[in-house]
Amino acid sequence: MTVNSTWFRRFTTGAGNGPRLVCFPHAGGSATAYVQLARTLPADFDVLSVQYPGRQDRYREAPFTDLAPLVEAVAEELADVLAAEPGRPYALFGHSMGALVAYETARLLARGELPGPQRLFLSGRGAPLPGAGGHDGLYEDDDVLAEVRRLGGTDQAMLDNPEVLEMVLPALRADYGALATYRWREGEPLTAAVTVLVGDCDPMVSVQEAQTWREHTSGEFALKVFSGGHFYLVDHVGQVAAAVTEGLLAGSASS
Repeated sequence: MTVNSTWFRRFTTGAGNGPRLVCFPHAGGSATAYVQLARTLPADFDVLSVQYPGRQDRYREAPFTDLAPLVEAVAEELADVLAAEPGRPYALFGHSMGALVAYETARLLARGELPGPQRLFLSGRGAPLPGAGGHDGLYEDDDVLAEVRRLGGTDQAMLDNPEVLEMVLPALRADYGALATYRWREGEPLTAAVTVLVGDCDPMVSVQEAQTWREHTSGEFALKVFSGGHFYLVDHVGQVAAAVTEGLLAGSASS
């Protein structure tokens, strides 16, 4: 099926007739962060990557500076995709900021009439805590760039190129601002299964902190630990794809 090309990208030749996986990028990231994962997963999967405003071909659009309206916009677009094929099982995958967006999108979808995701794959982030912000209040450009360099995953030469920096800074600035002002609102836990993925040397989230997602679902919970830092998945695409395949097919078989 065709999807809204403004919000979603496919990086495979076909949509596939199997389960659908919707991927949410990290702060400052774009849909292309999931090119390799999309091409490593089984060919019958339909892998969609979310393209937030303010980056790549949506560069001229203003990025969201608040997480809630971003979640609402994504959920509205995704609901249209899901409604077109209500019987197709699906899951959400989010890395870092994308984990929060995926989680809040799942919560919002749960209030509607459409079936919820069978599983959430939440990567590189601990669960939100009551009253706590999503990040440590990084508002200044220098602080944001220092954090991006600390976490890795971005070509450092790009950050030293003034022209490239001018293009990526608005999205980074907006995303980190949205994380800093995010506040978790209490509600019913998800019923979907949750698989948490984390690098064992991630400077942003420890394995113990990653386990806190267990409190946010009444469904099955699994933890997958990989060697590496915040962007461990760059070096473990095959293993991540295997974990996603295992989790998504297990959910599909039991439905």
